[in-house]
Amino acid sequence: MSAPALAHTDGADGGRTGAGTSTSTGTSAARRRARTAAWSVVVAVLLVLLTGVALGTGQVRMTVWEALRALVGLGDSGNVLVVQEFRAPRVVSALIAGAGLAVAGSMLQRLFRNPLASPDTIGVTGGASFGAVLVLAIGASQQYIPLAALGDGLLAALLLGGFAWRSRMAVTRLVLVGLAVQQGLAAAVNLMIVRFPAELASSAMQWTTGSLYGRTWTEVGTGGAAIAATAAAVVLCQRRVAVLDLGDDSAGGLGLDPRRDRVLLLLLTIALASLAAALTGPVAFVALAVPHLVRLLAGPPTLGTLGLTALTGSLLLLASDLLVLHVIPVHGLPVGAVTATLGAPWLLVLMIRQGRLPQRSS
Repeated sequence: MSAPALAHTDGADGGRTGAGTSTSTGTSAARRRARTAAWSVVVAVLLVLLTGVALGTGQVRMTVWEALRALVGLGDSGNVLVVQEFRAPRVVSALIAGAGLAVAGSMLQRLFRNPLASPDTIGVTGGASFGAVLVLAIGASQQYIPLAALGDGLLAALLLGGFAWRSRMAVTRLVLVGLAVQQGLAAAVNLMIVRFPAELASSAMQWTTGSLYGRTWTEVGTGGAAIAATAAAVVLCQRRVAVLDLGDDSAGGLGLDPRRDRVLLLLLTIALASLAAALTGPVAFVALAVPHLVRLLAGPPTLGTLGLTALTGSLLLLASDLLVLHVIPVHGLPVGAVTATLGAPWLLVLMIRQGRLPQRSS
């Protein structure tokens, strides 16, 4: 066979190979999108059903349909009062905070490139707890607790971000610094609680574990609006996050400043986690476990899986609150105790898996 003929044959084969690879990649992406959409529908249906159960279960019992009708002001006036004034704020708080924590956890794991990264392990929930307990310690009105929790959560994030910027430490190693910050803040919180009068100590302990008790529409409206705005900003930054996923060298070649953009995205994500913690307290392990579960179900992170992550976080927190209210026979148990009990074994499994992974050469 002559050289031109050989070249022509090679080119044809290469073209067919490239087309086959492109088709395979496109098919795989389409399958992932279909799987994400299917799981999103399943989780959304479960979320609606569970919301109806949560609104209809209690001393005044009603069916799921009656509860959902009462939520929008239809049906028996007594049911409407019970649902709208007493049950709905707690349920809506669980939905909003669960989604915010899960999305924040997913983003932190991408930005830190570490599957153990979450608001629980980088000091954000520790800062929120410290702010809330400090309000109680100085005798200020408890209406300032959400604001103090937000402020101190952001302060912990700023300290961590400032340390990263000045020391130029690898982002993947900042989780260790965050754990140190979290434990230091937890020690300060415990010291204040020990010195509290008995009547304040129980209130502080309940808040620092994470609780949905006593939420009002004012808190839900203010917190929900702030969480929604911050989550929208996170969604708008997804293309930038996808570029950072390629690595710092590739991101720099595409026009980003990896260090600056990662720190800015980190602060935005931690603001989302702090707002969620300000609404419900530092509910543990939702932000850590949900992103891993979504990756197991739907594959690598995309904009679609981020929506699924939000739905799954809402479902997990609402289900945990139902267990607290109607299944576990312990009065006044905070929802954070349930999520921590479920999440601790998950964290142990993740740490074991991380230890078994081969280490990359530096």
